Amino acid sequence: MDKRKVIQLISAVVYNADFRGFFKGTVSKSYGKNVCVPGLNCYSCPGAVSSCPLGALQNYIASGKFPFFVTGFLLLAGVLLGRTVCGFLCPFGLVQELLEKCGCGLKRLLKIQPYDKKKGTVLSEISRKATLFKYTVLLVPVTILPLFLFYKNGYSLPFFCAWLCPAGTLEAGIPLVLANEAIRESVTAVFTRKVLLLAGFVVWAFFVYRPFCRYVCPLGAVYSFFNKIALAGVTVDGKKCIDCGKCTAFCKMDVRAVNDRECIRCGDCIPVCPVGAISFAAFGKEMKKL
Repeated sequence: MDKRKVIQLISAVVYNADFRGFFKGTVSKSYGKNVCVPGLNCYSCPGAVSSCPLGALQNYIASGKFPFFVTGFLLLAGVLLGRTVCGFLCPFGLVQELLEKCGCGLKRLLKIQPYDKKKGTVLSEISRKATLFKYTVLLVPVTILPLFLFYKNGYSLPFFCAWLCPAGTLEAGIPLVLANEAIRESVTAVFTRKVLLLAGFVVWAFFVYRPFCRYVCPLGAVYSFFNKIALAGVTVDGKKCIDCGKCTAFCKMDVRAVNDRECIRCGDCIPVCPVGAISFAAFGKEMKKL
């Protein structure tokens, strides 16, 4: 297992360290839930010891309050890390990567060839344009709908978390239903639809690298705004770079350049650079390669 996977796994365990909840079928009541973690990790997960920034953002909006704390947290995480959070600190990102690894054998069996990721190919351009959909998700179900319903009814709900988020279904919904009989008996059609949606993303992830992150995740959309200025992540030495394009051709995300909005700063492009122009860096200083 490479070092990045180890960091991803450690993050997932730390985010969900209250293991008692998985056996009791109850939501953790950890005091740490007063603060957020950078990645997408459901507040209602039986083991969650802190809050998901996306869920916290929606809850503030749904209650008619301005999300000062969450906005500050997202600004801080964005300026420090950008989408490095997606590449290293998001549990659902790890799940998708593992599913894609499992799907490699299936793709070989079905003789499915990966599409050409070079600029100008039709599928590549369609996929790149489809990544804009996550900004619509950030704008509509995460922000506008909870706010609209609050002003209409005087109360609202975190729409994306309650109706759409596959990470919440995987981390919270399914474990709670399996472990808690009372919850199991009260399952509604909404939960069934969310399980079917999760199943769709699981199947999709067998064939496409991180489909939720690329096309849907509103948290990734937030962090993408900071990729160009984030203080830690991947950097390119302009003096060494020969513009060969191998970094973007190798990348499994829909990047057009290192550190553009779709770059999750995973560092997988570092070993393929023929002149060693790409490296991990923090606060302007080059770091040891992972």
